[in-house]
This record gives sequence, C-alpha cells and structure tokens, in this order.
Amino acid sequence: MAEKTELTLDRAQVKKAVQALQAFLKTKSTGESLFLNETQHISLLFTLWKIPRVTQTIRIPLPHGQRPDTEEICLFTRDEPKMTSDQTQRFYKRLLEEKGVKNVSEIIPYKVLKTEYKPYEAKRRLLGNFDLFLSDDRIRRLLPSHIGKHFYERKKEPLSVNLQSKNLARDIQRVIQGTTMKVTNKGCCCMARVAHSGMTADEVTDNIEAAVQTIMAKLRMKGPVMKLIHLKSQTSVALPIYTSDLNHLSVLQTGEDEGDANKKKAKKIKKENKKQADTSAKNKEALKEKMEEEDEEIPQLVPIETPSKKAKLGKPSKKKQLQKASKPAAAKKGAKAQSKVTKKAGKMEPKGKRKGPKVK
Repeated sequence: MAEKTELTLDRAQVKKAVQALQAFLKTKSTGESLFLNETQHISLLFTLWKIPRVTQTIRIPLPHGQRPDTEEICLFTRDEPKMTSDQTQRFYKRLLEEKGVKNVSEIIPYKVLKTEYKPYEAKRRLLGNFDLFLSDDRIRRLLPSHIGKHFYERKKEPLSVNLQSKNLARDIQRVIQGTTMKVTNKGCCCMARVAHSGMTADEVTDNIEAAVQTIMAKLRMKGPVMKLIHLKSQTSVALPIYTSDLNHLSVLQTGEDEGDANKKKAKKIKKENKKQADTSAKNKEALKEKMEEEDEEIPQLVPIETPSKKAKLGKPSKKKQLQKASKPAAAKKGAKAQSKVTKKAGKMEPKGKRKGPKVK
C-alpha cells in the first residue's frame, strides 16, 4: 500500500466558501434569533475513499474557540472521601476558581447523579439544560450506565478531563474550545464541528485548516484517504472546499489488487493448514487403532487359585459322588460277565472229556 498522501487546501477558495456561508446565514436569520444572540454551528463534512476498518475518535485542537461564551457547561466529579455532596461541590468550585477556570457553570458529584438524576425525565432535563458535559477521568467509565443513551444519540457524551493536572485551566480550555470527530466503520462520511456563525471569516478559515491537518495526521488509514470535504451549517447546503484528483483511482485499484492477492494467499495458507491438520488427525487415529489391536492380541495373565485344605476335608461334591457311584456298577457288571464266562467254560469242559460208548 502507498503511504498516506498529503492534503493541501486552497486558502482563497476556503475563504470564499466561508464568506458565502456567512452571507446565507445572515439572510436566513430572524429578529428573534438576533435578540437571543443565537449562533449556528459550522461543520466540516469529510467523505473518505474507503470505509475505515477500525472505529476512532480524534480530538482536534483549534486556534480559535468554536464555542460561544454563552454556552452552558456541566462537570461531573467524583465523590471525595469523608465529604458530603454539598461539601464535594464546594470543594471543586473552589479548585476551579483557584486554577482560573470560569467556563464551568454547574458541578454535579457522582452520588447526586446516581440519586437525583435517576428518573428518565430528570435525565432529559439535564440533557437539555447544558450544551457540553465534562467528566473527571476517574469516573468516566462509570457514567454510561447512569446518563442513558440519549446523551450519545445527540452527541453530548461527557469529555474526560484530568482534574489533578497542574495546568488544569489550559487542559479544560483545550477540551472546551477544541472539537472531536468520530470515525466509524459503518460508512465513509464523518463530520466535525469547527466554528460558529459569530466568528469572522479568517478565524473560521484558520480553524478549517488546523482541523484538516490534524485529521489527516491522526487518521489510521493508508494511501489516498480523503475524497471530498464540504463546509456546511445546520440549515445550509454543503459547499465543496476540496475535491480529490482522479489520479488516486489507479493507486486505489493497485491497492485493491494487492489486497485481493494478499487475501488469496491467506486463503491458500489456511487451506494448507487445514489439510495438514486433517492428515495429522488421520495419522493419530490410525496410530490409536494399531495400539488398540496390539492391546487386544496380548494375552492377559490370570492368577491360578490354589485349592484350600478345607475343600479336601469337606464333603465330596456331587460330581465326585456320581463318579464313585458309577464305578461300582461298572465293576459289578464286569464281575458278572466274567462269572458267566467261567461257568460256560466249566460246562463245556466235561463235554470234551466225555468218552465215547463202550463197544461190546
């Protein structure tokens, strides 16, 4: 990928756009708004070439304050140990006066926020009464569950401040008079408030140039980043102050081709790793089967039980009794057969010995 390209604005063109916007706002202003000294926000609309992969919040310091002095600012502080809510409030008021901070109009300790502003209507009232909310960085992570989603929908979430800083006035002034821009991965457009309608054309132009430089430096993207920049107010049409060259399209295409090639390589590597894992799993299964077969072939040794003496002395078993009973019967049959044979032999012998009749 190519490195991030630098962006240069034509100051004369930017100033013309600012003057045209201010003239439009003067024509649209009414007597009521002039009487109340109301001002409109002037913002920059950035259009990127690609949708960012990572969400990011960029803090932008500005040379001229982009908030009028009439804006109400609220500060959320932590609960000081061994102090009540009123004592904590007085303690931080005294601290801000000593440090020279005069812009903060209300201080709300964390315990008061949890108890008095717990109902839904109280939160909505708090949101409408103040234009900006600051928070002690020690309790910033605890606030989202107590202030509600409406603070984030209207982009009035508290900005963290280090109340233990040695240069507290300078830090709070930078946060109040600076601005922030949220870069999300849900689209290629983002907006940052840089001025108000009560400022001069040169002050607005200086703020625009400073904001563009810091955004290009802090944006976590490579290659040609910015496609279009527009200037607009809350009620006006967007006026273009920067348009990118079409030469960046070739760089973007080459970058996309490189990205596609990298994706293909990653897919090939994943496939090879899967194949290796499958083969290793198959080899393991084959080894397990062989081991199981070998275990089945090995004969198991069974211990021989030695007959006890009690079994010899005891009564003979039924099988032995049957064997003993069968032996005498066979012996008797054999004896009878032998006696019959001897009797026949005895009878036959006299017949042989008989002499023939005497002849007279």
